[in-house]
Amino acid sequence: MHIAILTFEGFNELDSLIALGILNRIKTPGWRVSIASPAAQVRSMNGVLLESQISLQEANAADAVIIGSGIRTREVVEDAALMAQLQLDPARQILGAQCSGTLVLAKLGLLGSVPACTDLTTKPWVQAAGVEVLNQPFFAKDNVATAGGCLASQYLAAWVIARLAGAEAAESAIHYVAPVGEKEDYVERTMRNITPYL
Repeated sequence: MHIAILTFEGFNELDSLIALGILNRIKTPGWRVSIASPAAQVRSMNGVLLESQISLQEANAADAVIIGSGIRTREVVEDAALMAQLQLDPARQILGAQCSGTLVLAKLGLLGSVPACTDLTTKPWVQAAGVEVLNQPFFAKDNVATAGGCLASQYLAAWVIARLAGAEAAESAIHYVAPVGEKEDYVERTMRNITPYL
């Protein structure tokens, strides 16, 4: 299984890198998680330089794709050439979006009439794209999921793991990264948020 995390210039480190860390808790043969970017390097909203591992074209062939957020997402969706490179298909892929990444899914026409989650800053732009925004951290329908709020990235990552490797694997991954003394609480909260959509 190959999971690609779309990461654009101005990306939010919490969205891309928390998902990357949690998804990489799975150690089964053939499980691979890659940062996919339109350039060889992208700089985060806080100045962190990150090297891309695969191209956007390679991400189009991944089994699952998570679209991270960032401070330049509105520029991304206005770049026709860049958006044309994204050939994502929920009929053959599991798709997820974090915060302003939801705007990318909306502009690609992949949400349709499905409501979505996003952060409070992006909410009016997603609504302007014709998508109902929910006041909750996570929502999924079929093969498309959205999460709202930086720390909701754990829900998105856990949902992808549960879909591809099972609920027990998702619980184990969250248990590993959760704070000591709060592990059971984190696992319970995560599974409570994603189980209705599995």
